[in-house]
Amino acid sequence: MPTDAATALTTQNRWVLGARPRTLPAAIAPVLVGTAVGVWTSVGVEAQFHFIAWRFLCALVVALAVQVATNYANDYSDGRRGTDDPGRRVGPPRLVGDGLATPAEVKRAMLVAFGVTLVAGAPLVILVDWRLALVGVASVAAGWFYTGGPSPYGYAGLGEVFVFVFFGLVATVFSAFVQSGQITLLAIGAGAAMGLLATALLVVNNLRDIPGDTLSGKRTLAVRLGPPKTRVLYAVCMLGPFILLMFIAGCSGRLIGAAAFVALPLANIALTQVFRGAEGQGLIKVLGRTGQVQLVFGVLLAIGLAIGPV
Repeated sequence: MPTDAATALTTQNRWVLGARPRTLPAAIAPVLVGTAVGVWTSVGVEAQFHFIAWRFLCALVVALAVQVATNYANDYSDGRRGTDDPGRRVGPPRLVGDGLATPAEVKRAMLVAFGVTLVAGAPLVILVDWRLALVGVASVAAGWFYTGGPSPYGYAGLGEVFVFVFFGLVATVFSAFVQSGQITLLAIGAGAAMGLLATALLVVNNLRDIPGDTLSGKRTLAVRLGPPKTRVLYAVCMLGPFILLMFIAGCSGRLIGAAAFVALPLANIALTQVFRGAEGQGLIKVLGRTGQVQLVFGVLLAIGLAIGPV
C-alpha cells in the first residue's frame, strides 16, 4: 500500500522522482569536463581546437541514461529486498518501497533507460571506435549489479568504487576520447577529480541511510566504517578535486581552469554541515549542496579547459 508521502506524490511525475534529479550532475559534469579536454588535440608543437557536437550529445545522453537507469535499478532491487521500507529509511520516497509504482513498472522504466543508453551509444560505436561497445556494456552491467543480482556489490561496500570508476574516470576519459581519439594523463586527472565529487554524493547518501541500511542488512561502506569515518571520507572526496585542480590546470597549460576554485566555498558549507553532525533529513540538504558543488566545479573547469592554453 502507498505511504502517506507516496499518496501525496502520486499526482506528480513519479518517474522524475524515481530518476533522482539531484544525482544527475554526476552524469552531466564529467561529460562537460571530458569534452573540454578532448576538443584540444596536440598537432606537432601546436594545439588545435575541434568540437564534434553530435559526439558530445551522444556521450551526454549515454551518461544521463546510465545514471537514470542505475537509479531505477537501485529502486527496483532495494524495493524488492525491502531495504527501502519507509519505516527503515530517511529521505525522499522511493517508487517501489513507498508504493508509487509496482516492481514490474520500475523494471520496465529501467530497461527503457538502459535501452536509451545503447541507442545513444550506437553512433559512437559505429562511427568512432567499436571498443566503446565494451565500455557501454560494462557500464550497463555495473549499473544493474550495483544492487541487483544475487550478490550486489553495493551491499558489499563497493558502491563507491563503482561510482568513482564509471561516473568519474570512464565518463570523463571517454568523453574526451570520442572528441580526440586519445586517452591522456590530463583526461585521467580530470576524471579522478570528477569521480571524487560523484563519490561524495554516494557517501553522503549512505551516511544518511546508515540506520536503515544496518537494520536491513545492507553493508554499505558507510555501515562498515561508521558515521565518524564516513564523514572523514566525505571530506576527502570533497576536497580531493581541489587539490587535483592544481595539477589539471598546470599540466594542461590552461590556468583559467583554476576558476573552479569558486566552488570551494560551496563545498565548505556542505562540509561544515556534515562535521556539525547533520543526520537524517539534515543530510538531504547536504546531498543537494554536494550536487551543486559538482556542477559548479565541473562547469567552470570545463569552460577553463575549453578556452584552451594560455
